[in-house]
Amino acid sequence: MTYDAIVLAGGSARRLGGADKPGLSVGGRALLDRVLDSCADAGTTVVVGGRRATARPVTWAREEPAGAGPLAALDAGLRRTTAELVLVLSADLPFLGPDTVRALLAAPAGREGALLRDPAGRDQPLVAAYRAEPLRRELALLAAEHGNLTGLPVRALTAELDLTRVEAEPSASFDCDTWDDLAAARARIREHGSVLDEWITAVKNELGIDLAVDTKTLLDLARDAAHGVARPAAPLTTFLVGYAAGQAQAAGADPAEAVARASEQAASLALRWAAETESGEGPAAE
Repeated sequence: MTYDAIVLAGGSARRLGGADKPGLSVGGRALLDRVLDSCADAGTTVVVGGRRATARPVTWAREEPAGAGPLAALDAGLRRTTAELVLVLSADLPFLGPDTVRALLAAPAGREGALLRDPAGRDQPLVAAYRAEPLRRELALLAAEHGNLTGLPVRALTAELDLTRVEAEPSASFDCDTWDDLAAARARIREHGSVLDEWITAVKNELGIDLAVDTKTLLDLARDAAHGVARPAAPLTTFLVGYAAGQAQAAGADPAEAVARASEQAASLALRWAAETESGEGPAAE
């Protein structure tokens, strides 16, 4: 689906004491980068706010005057987009994922946009997909009516649009407005059910790797190496599997298949090693 994305990364962050909210980290990654991950397939991604380092290239914009509010920021971002469908996101959503983004983008059929409705039943107009033409129209009308867009609330815009609602996943609409919110987000990614996925995603981003990781296969391999050889063999073996898979990919192999093949070979070796140890047979006994 062709779309452009606008990420609003300005604001005063008053409840955070004026901290640089988009740059605060959750799971070792800036909030802004986590949001950018959710819309990685956008044609153009415009970030409205102060320039900063980001994990992927973006187009920068700034509302005039700086600090003029979300509608002025949205207007500044919209001027740098060309797609007929525009995704609008705030930069403080640590758990927003591609599935929620796809649901928003698919929803506006026959309507002027779709916005997220959080589990408490509240509309989230800065987690939404809008058709660009009616968005430009209503922003222009509001600017003409009020002289400019400075300080106008987002509801002044959404009240004039024909919108549908998408029910949010429990964590998709979670935002970090306070230090308590930030602490809760940092604790949530360390929960048992999500910590490995969060860590693997963080490492892939840090290393610039785009690879589907078969976590179960690698963990099974690490277990076999640890039990069948020695505990330090687990991390060393998985490192060597990664290295071998990298060589195979350089030679033209599919990276996921290369990891699977190397893991299978190493696991088989670990099991053979363990069998020899248990039977007392092997080169030393011959």
